[in-house]
Amino acid sequence: MSMRIRTSALTALTVAALAAGTVLTAPAAGAAPKAAAPKFLSASQLPPHPTSSWTAGPVTDGFPEELGFCVSTEGALDHDYRHREFRTDLETSAVQLTVVTGTAAQAKALAKHYDDLIRTCADRIEESSPDVEAEGRDYGSLPVEEGARVRGLHTETSWGATDISLLSVGRDGRTVTVVEWGQMGDFGDAPVAAFKKTTTTAVKKLY
Repeated sequence: MSMRIRTSALTALTVAALAAGTVLTAPAAGAAPKAAAPKFLSASQLPPHPTSSWTAGPVTDGFPEELGFCVSTEGALDHDYRHREFRTDLETSAVQLTVVTGTAAQAKALAKHYDDLIRTCADRIEESSPDVEAEGRDYGSLPVEEGARVRGLHTETSWGATDISLLSVGRDGRTVTVVEWGQMGDFGDAPVAAFKKTTTTAVKKLY
């Protein structure tokens, strides 16, 4: 997973996320018509790693498991999900999700919902996993297309595993994108400025 939370903690967090659910069910009649597929980030557009280059995986249909502990598909199963995973040779990874909805109004609601899930993720983690301490931070909005927001999430387990993740949600028309970057460490290790640049590029690049 992109945050590199240890397996036992990850299992608990994923269960918590599925329990959270959503209320944004898209009716079948509102399914998005076929159109040009949104474009994805390339490896070179991720925050630079000091000692290892990024490798980009293929663009794949479906929802990435890497986002499952904070963001889920519950209530929005009719949307068109695609994702791309990124890796370095070390303990750093990233993933980008794109979601094509039926209308701009649906996308606006979905983007807000995803941001709310990320904003409250630390609280849900602590409620569901007594062995994990979590803290979220708001790094503000970005003036790109219909807007984007960047947040940070730090977790530390009782056995000493500490992980930092940066997450963003952005929108262009009826398409929403979520980007997550993660590695072992804390807030001091997070490349916030570079991740904001990555998020801006991700939203601009959709179409």
